[in-house]
Amino acid sequence: MNITLRQLRYFIAVAEARSVSGGSNAVGISQSAVTDAIRTLELETGLTLFNRHAKGVSLTREGSQFLRNARAILDSVNNLAVGVAQGEDQTEGRIRIGATPLVTGYFFADLLSQFRRLYPRIEVSLVEDKRPYIEHMLVGGELDLALLNVSTLEQRSAIDFEVLLRSECRAWLAPSHPLAQVDGLSLAQLENDPVVMLSLDELEGLIEGIWAHFDHPPRVAYRTTSVEGVRSLVGTGAGITLMPDLVYRPWTLEGDRILAKRTRESLPTVDIGIGWRRLSRHSGPVKLFLETAQNHRR
Repeated sequence: MNITLRQLRYFIAVAEARSVSGGSNAVGISQSAVTDAIRTLELETGLTLFNRHAKGVSLTREGSQFLRNARAILDSVNNLAVGVAQGEDQTEGRIRIGATPLVTGYFFADLLSQFRRLYPRIEVSLVEDKRPYIEHMLVGGELDLALLNVSTLEQRSAIDFEVLLRSECRAWLAPSHPLAQVDGLSLAQLENDPVVMLSLDELEGLIEGIWAHFDHPPRVAYRTTSVEGVRSLVGTGAGITLMPDLVYRPWTLEGDRILAKRTRESLPTVDIGIGWRRLSRHSGPVKLFLETAQNHRR
């Protein structure tokens, strides 16, 4: 199998832009070169990585897994270059990090993996809990850092933070939905649909808040604390939902497709960030974790 890092970069750019033209602009290469790179990847792997349609592309089930692996490969190469230049870092110490369940499941693991490769002698302990308690521990000095949805911080006067990921919200529909092929949906077109509601700390009330802002009260049919539960219900056509791209996956565990569509209305973002107690003095290991998180964001 002959796959190059250049092809992986082009593939990631197209996957993130959801179009060949968008990926081409992101890497500054012609569309034909990007198209050739994707075609070569599919030939070399024997996989269909994208579904092609009039408005762009979407990842297949195999493409979603390939994207995760491609990102891991490029991260490893970047870390290898750092390791060769610096040698194994001998810094020792301990960091106490708090995180909410959403962040642990969809953001923290990759960041921690990168940090452990760079600084294997620094011990990282994790406390997972709901956002209010994580904030309480952070302000009380029981945590060095916290990874959480900073859009909904309550103790802003006592916490400094930096946004690492800004995630747009979109409408999730099953391909069988009557409006599945409509671009530029309005919330008014969905207000009579049964809604699947996620009752999970950081996203609790997100859907009600969005509809309340636009004066379109949702007709809640199902409530669940499981993101996979939301995916499964939407995938089988039981209802629609509004969710951030952070948790979007095009396939359910049962293999049903899910479409994520932008709406005409500008929906709020979910901002995942790293926070620390205001005026606190960071130890060497904490500074290194902050630096790694900032690089991870870029």
